[in-house]
Amino acid sequence: MRQLVAAIVAMLGAGAAADAADLKIALIYGKTGPFEAYAKQTETGLRLGLEYATGGTMAIDGSKIVLVTKDDQLKPDLAKSLLAEAYGDDNVDLAIGTTSSGAALAMLPVAEEYKKVLIVEPAVADQITGDKWNRYIFRTGRNSSQDAISNAVALGKPSVQVATLAQDYAFGRDGIAAFKTALPKTGASLVFEEYAPQQATDFTASAQRLFDALKDRPGSKIIWVLWAGATQPMTKLLDLNPGRYGIAIASGGNLLSVMAGWKPLAGMEGATYYYYEIPKNKVNDWLVAEHKKRFDAPPDFFTAGGMAAGMAAVTALKRAGGADTEKLIAAMEGMSFDTPKGKMMFRKEDHQALQSMYHFKLWDDPNVAWAIPELVRELKIEDMDIPITNKR
Repeated sequence: MRQLVAAIVAMLGAGAAADAADLKIALIYGKTGPFEAYAKQTETGLRLGLEYATGGTMAIDGSKIVLVTKDDQLKPDLAKSLLAEAYGDDNVDLAIGTTSSGAALAMLPVAEEYKKVLIVEPAVADQITGDKWNRYIFRTGRNSSQDAISNAVALGKPSVQVATLAQDYAFGRDGIAAFKTALPKTGASLVFEEYAPQQATDFTASAQRLFDALKDRPGSKIIWVLWAGATQPMTKLLDLNPGRYGIAIASGGNLLSVMAGWKPLAGMEGATYYYYEIPKNKVNDWLVAEHKKRFDAPPDFFTAGGMAAGMAAVTALKRAGGADTEKLIAAMEGMSFDTPKGKMMFRKEDHQALQSMYHFKLWDDPNVAWAIPELVRELKIEDMDIPITNKR
């Protein structure tokens, strides 16, 4: 009997040891709410990234990767408490997330409190790697400055007059601030800024103010739109006939489902974070092929970001030789890693991932369900002066 009890204890002990050796990663994301599609794509990409980076084993040096997912419903207070729960109760080694910039900002002090790494994906507000940043924060997602500066580089040239429309919260305000700084360097001028509520659906009054600001100005006239979510202003602005004033509409890239409504915008230019046909590398080739095979559809905007986060996490854990936070930070500062977009690099000063963006021009293929962002040129890391604003 004693031998049997001893054997059972030994078996339980072995099981506990195996569990303790697992590498636990939390994904905090806004799966409930208007950004549900973003969150689902992030999770899909993350799982594919972990799979690709581990050669299909989902393990590093014999330690199994366990993914813990938590829905913050885009609520900052909930995101904060879920991350504390993940670090404290679930004892995860590092965390990834979240979808909303407001929720991500609420999570930053939690990472510092628990002294564990948080990889921010896909929230974009500059403050995350700016004045709200701490040393435990890394971001694979592009920031508002990268969005804005890449669009400024793509659109800006002498004699171009630009007015902007953005959502009135951190994402929109940060993006326009960066665009406003970058645009004059191209020779173009920013003449007016318009902000609308985050969930706005009627843009008539905003359009009139934008038209009035541009219609009597010389040269090329553009309204640049920075907007997140399913309700997009571009086609609604187009319906109000800005062309009668010689005004063009411009914006960045978006989800395939959103770009299905952009066919009337054929000819529109801007800069995008990702479109599955643009990057030419083996990681993206694998992602596109596997995603089509498993889901009968190409990967989308945020799928690539989730995969980048997964590949960054695996690269860091391998280089650090485990999940010790200080070793992870040392491994990740200045670290280059493969992604579907090619190489990214965590800048040492603020842990923002520097990465390529893509200048595109939309065209309408009647055999494709969405407007296609055709590559004009790749905007490489050295083509964009992304400011460091964390006051480190």
